[in-house]
Amino acid sequence: MKKLPVYFIPHGGGPWHVMDDAMGDPVGYGGLRAYLTELGQKYRPKIKAILFISAHWEENVPTIHFGQNPPMYYDYYGFPEFTYQLKWDAPGHPQLAEKVETLLNNSGFKIKREYKRGFDHGTFVPLMIAFLEAKIPIVQLSLVHSLDPATHLAMGKALEPLREQDVLIIGSGMSYHNMRGFMSESGEAQRISKQFDNWLSTTISTSDAEKRNKLLIDWRAAPGALDSHPRSEHLVPLFVIAGAAGKDKGSHDFSGKLMGVNISGFKF
Repeated sequence: MKKLPVYFIPHGGGPWHVMDDAMGDPVGYGGLRAYLTELGQKYRPKIKAILFISAHWEENVPTIHFGQNPPMYYDYYGFPEFTYQLKWDAPGHPQLAEKVETLLNNSGFKIKREYKRGFDHGTFVPLMIAFLEAKIPIVQLSLVHSLDPATHLAMGKALEPLREQDVLIIGSGMSYHNMRGFMSESGEAQRISKQFDNWLSTTISTSDAEKRNKLLIDWRAAPGALDSHPRSEHLVPLFVIAGAAGKDKGSHDFSGKLMGVNISGFKF
């Protein structure tokens, strides 16, 4: 059977998709909207479900949402009241959740089940753009609170077989995530983001998957790494995706700027 690709996408800041000024950067966010819209158009007729890994969900062990009808989780602060009334009613998929659980268990992971947590903004914002009709079932998988790169690469590797079962695996984060940098409007933040973005692009496109993954495990040694990610939760979904890629080569699938810094998406 043909394998589906796997994706790491940037999800932007807060509920930008419904803000008139798009967080003060309508041009940058317009490019991201176009990318997500095209992604949805491409895969809507080809997939049965989505396994989604958001930067905004961490647990002590990999945790899988088993609910049939996930609610909304408005995990942002200080936005207009209407942004807390958004609805995106995509169904869950307990049968797929059980497959995810089995694959991770078989790879030695201890797993938790979760039934109540809703779609956080790292999930519902990009998916509301890509799949507005909310008909494709979604299973959410947490990060592990340690944020250890090797752990998340192994998680992804365990999930690779789902790619042959019409399941699209998406990691949602940001290739750059330093809030001070976003707010600074400084040339230094732009320089650092470009430096780290170039390293990421070169690393992801490395044809030797073993070498690529070793570089990702040692990502803190990359130029501009710790200034781009003072804490790595927005980068870690990329490690899951790189693991699920297996031996497939990655490529730079989206390139843009948000609030003046370089932002990228990747496809394997």
